[in-house]
Amino acid sequence: MDRLSNTVRPYAWGSTTAIPALLGIAPTGEPQAEMWMGAHPGAPSRITRTETGAAEQSLTDVIDADPAGELGTAAVEKFGPRLPFLLKLLAAGAPLSLQVHPNLDQARAGYADEERRSVPIDAPHRTYKDANHKPELICALTPFDGLCGFRRPLEAAEAMEGLGVDSLKPYADLLRAQPEEAALREVLTAILTADPDEMAETVTAAAAAAERIGGAYAPYARIAHHFPGDAGVIAAMLLNYVRLQPGEALFLGAGVPHAYLDGLGVEIMANSDNVLRCGLTPKHIDVPELLRIVRFEATDPGILRPEASPSGEELYETPVDEFRLSRFDLSPGAAPADLTAPTPQILLCTAGAPNTGDLALAPGESVFVPAGERVHASGAGTLFRATVVA
Repeated sequence: MDRLSNTVRPYAWGSTTAIPALLGIAPTGEPQAEMWMGAHPGAPSRITRTETGAAEQSLTDVIDADPAGELGTAAVEKFGPRLPFLLKLLAAGAPLSLQVHPNLDQARAGYADEERRSVPIDAPHRTYKDANHKPELICALTPFDGLCGFRRPLEAAEAMEGLGVDSLKPYADLLRAQPEEAALREVLTAILTADPDEMAETVTAAAAAAERIGGAYAPYARIAHHFPGDAGVIAAMLLNYVRLQPGEALFLGAGVPHAYLDGLGVEIMANSDNVLRCGLTPKHIDVPELLRIVRFEATDPGILRPEASPSGEELYETPVDEFRLSRFDLSPGAAPADLTAPTPQILLCTAGAPNTGDLALAPGESVFVPAGERVHASGAGTLFRATVVA
């Protein structure tokens, strides 16, 4: 078992206080958006194996040196010689981009196409950074606001009409006149391809109305404050607004448009950088590819609550194998929880001071447990366990 040293990413949308508060350190005044735990090449965690006298190494290098020993034979056979997930603390102080992720076949085809066309991997207009899909799950540690999936077209039409902005009427009329899939597709296409100057005027008028009316419109006013004139403000009105309470989670599968707005959570995802943006960003928006990837169907956001087991593990069920997230709420004096598994694990403390063998963890601290290594957790606190299904 290895204590992890992790990188905090200072993205502009990050909260300046949430991660420092969890870690019990003073804020720097700069945004601290995500703390990465895993072996993603962009910011791999680091470990020091004191029993071997080794210097600090990246977790990527440790796994590369002995994939079967670190990950287990079954995981390597299923996912290859790499850790297939990335675990994060995510602290949103402002909205993230409105985005969607491809499925595995779409990612493979898109990546191969851009490679064939020699699109530089770091080009601003490059869409597919790798050949993997990116399902993800966010579990709230504080009240957490987000947008997830399309709502019913009639609901979106009523929301737009309620603002009393004339330039929104054509979108509302389309939403009322077409069957569900066609309505959502036509309106999102119209929003993303509108004249930028005319759209900016519409967003300004809609934001002013949302600010004046408040209530259910308040989130759109806040979004527009961070992204004045951005077409994504209007696109956001097509989606379900969700507020998670601590312990609740959302699973974001392929083709589901979403955006995180505010709050602190534990996020886990398949190891991929494939994101197609729909708005709330100055970055490239590939409209034709986006329209091919998006699932144009109204959905219930499907708030997840963990399912308890006799072992004390509370599991967030998802339909993917690249990651499996669960939680242990440990009580003082209770029998130690056996967390031993034939798969690789990352354990993250979010409250209290639990013990994992010889290592005591404070909030925000984490450890990597190689496949098959025995580990028991005791004491008082909350541990999240990230692993795979192999």
